[in-house]
Amino acid sequence: MKLVRSLVFAAFAICAGTASAAYPEKPIKVIVPFPAGQTTDIISRAVADELAKVVDQPIYIDNKGGAGGIIGVEAAKRSPADGYTVLIASSGPLAINPSLYKDIPYDTMADFEPVAMIIDVPQFLVTRSDFPARTLPELIEYVKERPGKLNYASGGVGLTNHLTMEMLKNRTDMDIRHIPYRGATAALSGLIGGDTDMMFESGPAIMPHVEAGRLNVLAVGSRKGSAVFPDVKSVHDLGVEGFDAATWMAVMVPKGTPQEVIETLNKSINQVIALPAMQERFNALTASAHIASADETRQFLERELALWKETIVKGNIRAE
Repeated sequence: MKLVRSLVFAAFAICAGTASAAYPEKPIKVIVPFPAGQTTDIISRAVADELAKVVDQPIYIDNKGGAGGIIGVEAAKRSPADGYTVLIASSGPLAINPSLYKDIPYDTMADFEPVAMIIDVPQFLVTRSDFPARTLPELIEYVKERPGKLNYASGGVGLTNHLTMEMLKNRTDMDIRHIPYRGATAALSGLIGGDTDMMFESGPAIMPHVEAGRLNVLAVGSRKGSAVFPDVKSVHDLGVEGFDAATWMAVMVPKGTPQEVIETLNKSINQVIALPAMQERFNALTASAHIASADETRQFLERELALWKETIVKGNIRAE
């Protein structure tokens, strides 16, 4: 009887030890819903490299691009909720696509648990260097004096730079036409060449043209401003009350992932993005680290989903 009791206790101890083993015990897969080489992929790989050192486990990237990020996000949704498959995605798939597409195979808040933020990337309002308006208030006045006669460029329907301008239109009652291009490079070429009048775009894309004197920066969409253009005021500070728009990246796991796993990932990711070397990499992209708890990440995502839904519905915008 003593031998049986000892064996039972030993088996219980083994099971208890297994159940309480510290996460993670094996490699972690990070799904990135974009092809290799895009900004989301580059940042994800940089974070994954440092995160592997913190959690002492290998972390590898699984690129699942296609359909504006939908394919990769759906794959993450269908993964086991055990913390060993993590999704790193941007504002497009997580906050814009749910309102932009009529049918989408995932619900950001119902199918995922928010874990952490990574970065914010501001969008800058730029015009050609020969454009008459030199400030945002002047631009708004200039457009209103010429309803329907001016236009703006974007990298495509539903992209953040398109929707950010739509948001500005809504908040200022400007009547201005949208000219979508196939990507930021083509859109900037059209703007510089005089085919369009203005656009919102990220810092790395506009920087060479601003330095060469081909573009003027009138405002930054994010209320936080930008360290890269410290003298450029936000749209909010320039009179459009409450305006706050930027692209960003967040970390998610499938619904049902244990809370202790989420907390471990959150603390580890925040430790990584606070590293000076990591922040230098972000600064090179005119981005900034966004340190947040899992609950703060949830609140942020809920606000962003509502923000972009309002813009998309008001503009009657649908993906092409």
